[in-house]
Amino acid sequence: MFEVNIKDIGKLKSEENVTFYELIKAHDKKLAKSIVALQIQRPEDVCSNIDIDSKIDSLNSKDVVSLLLKDDEGSLNILNHSTSHIMASAIKRLYPDAKFAIGPSISNGFYYDFDMEYSLKPEDLAEIEKQMKNIISSNEKFEKEDILKKEALKLFKDNPYKAELIKDIKSENVSIYQTGDFTDLCSGPHISHTSKVGAFKLLSIAGAYWRGDERNKMLQRVYGTAFFEKESLKAYIDRIEKAKKSDHRKIGKDLDLFSFHDEAPGFPFFHPKGMVLRNTIIDYWRQEHIKAGYEEIQTPVILSNHLWKTSGHWDHYKDNMYFVKIDDNDFAVKPMNCPGAILIYKSNHHSYREFPLKYAELGLVHRHEKSGVLHGLFRVRNFTQDDAHIFCTEDQLGDEILKVMDLIDRVYKDFGFKDYHLELSTRPIERIGSEEIWDKAEKELKSAMDSRGVDYKINEGDGAFYGPKIDFHIKDCLDRTWQCATIQLDFAMPQKFDINYWGEDNNKHRPVMLHRVVFGSLERFIGILIENYSGNLPPWLAPVQTLVMPISDKFREYGFSVFKSLRKGGYRVEFDDRVESLSKKIRQAELRKIPYMIIVGQKEAQEATITVRKKNGGDIKDIGLSDFKKILRDVIEKRSSEY
Repeated sequence: MFEVNIKDIGKLKSEENVTFYELIKAHDKKLAKSIVALQIQRPEDVCSNIDIDSKIDSLNSKDVVSLLLKDDEGSLNILNHSTSHIMASAIKRLYPDAKFAIGPSISNGFYYDFDMEYSLKPEDLAEIEKQMKNIISSNEKFEKEDILKKEALKLFKDNPYKAELIKDIKSENVSIYQTGDFTDLCSGPHISHTSKVGAFKLLSIAGAYWRGDERNKMLQRVYGTAFFEKESLKAYIDRIEKAKKSDHRKIGKDLDLFSFHDEAPGFPFFHPKGMVLRNTIIDYWRQEHIKAGYEEIQTPVILSNHLWKTSGHWDHYKDNMYFVKIDDNDFAVKPMNCPGAILIYKSNHHSYREFPLKYAELGLVHRHEKSGVLHGLFRVRNFTQDDAHIFCTEDQLGDEILKVMDLIDRVYKDFGFKDYHLELSTRPIERIGSEEIWDKAEKELKSAMDSRGVDYKINEGDGAFYGPKIDFHIKDCLDRTWQCATIQLDFAMPQKFDINYWGEDNNKHRPVMLHRVVFGSLERFIGILIENYSGNLPPWLAPVQTLVMPISDKFREYGFSVFKSLRKGGYRVEFDDRVESLSKKIRQAELRKIPYMIIVGQKEAQEATITVRKKNGGDIKDIGLSDFKKILRDVIEKRSSEY
């Protein structure tokens, strides 16, 4: 007999050579039908997902099996990956000459890249969807088979993309999946049958270089999304439509905040109103950092290659860097700020009495992003990191991590992001520093989060090359998450740069270094803000807080006195005395998403009052200007999004 330890069920016994589905079905038929896949937890802390039709004798005696149901994290990824195979099968039926590359699941969906002579058009997606529905309704099974590499090369001999992938696989065996008449190279796992796809939608067509390399052939890519329930698909499509209306690129252009130009692809140009928004955020950032005990620094944009070799960026990051020669010497445009902060630290001797030493920097960095991934302010080639580097003792480390967590929490709430979650990214394959250092660093970050009692997800192997990190993912009003803040713990770089401090024992000691950002990228954060508020920024952030409009030229003088009084009070105000109808002025102000519109006419001029129209609804009539200033000042000081 074979014994399987299943979480939340217990130990089940069975003869060998049966599948997990058969084992669980014998225990609970209804439960067996609802399982998407299985997660195997091994004693060495390795976690992997497998098909429900895998044989139970593939387990070791100490492995623990978890059931992945529809609502469990990871199940939707498996469904989307399976739907990408279904789409590829449908395309193969319609276009037999198509050669398939890769088709993974991605955040909120899937895609598949393929190579064929015919160029797909948006109207072709409906026919592909029709074929997919036929495959889904026929309830075809996903069947896995392990074969030798040489057999796989014969099987895919007419597909250069699959052949290249097979040659890169280090083991002698590879796995393939058969779904009806379609066979694909894949490690899985997959849903058991195609009918488990409850609802799907093909979304768009794009071009994509093979393996993301611009030197390779351009392939065709079809994006889609899939869900277990039709209601979930409808909710997702509704969110997409809402997101299109909130696109920061369109709003940024409409509100004259920023632009992009062919003369500098991937490099944003901020216009005067965009700079007002940007500087408002920076002013806030400075105030909060002064209160938190940070000192601001600035380091050069261009630094010697020697520095980047010492820091480790040369070995781990040079493909993303820009280089330049100065006086026949090699320099690089900085992709990160940390080495510059270390040079400032090294310029003086330091005592434990100075610690924690907190350097904050709004550092302009440049990274070479491929043209295909550039996306408004979300993916650019130069951006400003709101960086800080904290030098402290090991004893101070726990408190400093908690203080950074508190700062991030406070900042996010001020900007209206009250919902966020944390993820811990651990040591990657390519890294610097000893295993002992990594053990210590990961333990410190876990301990800080545990002491706060927060839930967090662990991303194995996703840390920076110099240290593990905590990432903060904020949720916007469209229910999307964005990774912004990060806290990175670094024992390695202080060692590589040989930095020290004089301890209480009058001996030299090595400091610990915390790298952290709150916004992450100032440009990206501005894009997130714009989309979260659909451009309707709260008054404290709005480039123009109020617009004064006399209803006719007769009341221009009174309107202008209101305008001057507000401007003198430090408010961001504009005056619209154009010869246009009041309704047209109001409509244009609404399109500009100005929070407050002040309307003055005969009654207001006679009674020295104003009428206020709020962008988010409601009018305030017959109010004195001084009273309105108090309201506006209170809304701005509270950084309220409700006004």
